[in-house]
Amino acid sequence: MTDFDTRRLAFGDALRRLRLAAGLSGKQLAQQAGWTSSKVSRVETAKQSVSDADVVTYCRLTDAADDVVAELRQELREIRIEAASWKRQLRTGNRARQEYSQQLEHGAERIRLFEIALVPGLVQTAEYARHVFEVVADLHQSPRDVTESVERRMSRQSVLFSPRTAVEILCSEAALRHPIAPPQVMVAQLDRLLALAGMSTMRLAILPLDAQLTAVPLHGFVIIDNLALVETVNTEMTVTEAGELARFHRLFDALSAASLADAAARSLLQRLIAHYAAADQP
Repeated sequence: MTDFDTRRLAFGDALRRLRLAAGLSGKQLAQQAGWTSSKVSRVETAKQSVSDADVVTYCRLTDAADDVVAELRQELREIRIEAASWKRQLRTGNRARQEYSQQLEHGAERIRLFEIALVPGLVQTAEYARHVFEVVADLHQSPRDVTESVERRMSRQSVLFSPRTAVEILCSEAALRHPIAPPQVMVAQLDRLLALAGMSTMRLAILPLDAQLTAVPLHGFVIIDNLALVETVNTEMTVTEAGELARFHRLFDALSAASLADAAARSLLQRLIAHYAAADQP
């Protein structure tokens, strides 16, 4: 059993002790909360994920003190951050994470993606993606399932052609200028972006280095319907609260307004292709 598993079990036991101290059976608490009778048992034995709302309900029905409520909610936040850590997500490689992304994207009505340092995964070529996954494996010291991860990432890109999904992709010019791969790979990658820039089923835009910003992006992010994902060095955060999602949409709108699209984006891509092509000459 890992330290993380032990921590989750201890959290469930803390909820169980609250219930017992209040003189409630699992069935009684479930009835008052409007839950199935099995949920209480599964939550208390860490067999089911618990939400912040679940914790608040437990505390309300057991008359927990305010400081206990605050401690439990903070502990849950830390557990969720640890659960989303790259150490845990990538412990078997990157393929599973790509499959999770595809599950989120499949059938989504709207995807808005902003990237600062890399070409966004949904528009990467296979060879560019291969270099990215190798770098990721080195950083996180995770299994190098590069071929399988690339295959899943390429499969994800079918969403770009789905009439059910509105896709908006915005990347910084810096992301295109970082040569994470050899010049010939960068040329092929930018040529793919050039082709995608003319598609009617999606919007591809570039935030130029000399853009006048009205909002400052501190990191990349993706908004998929009613959730946003933010990657940090060690973990990934999931945002679902409506007010916070609105903040992400405002930032995306501000960056999009300062970006280049259509002919202007294609012109910039052509200049960058020429730059990398020249660098590839002996």
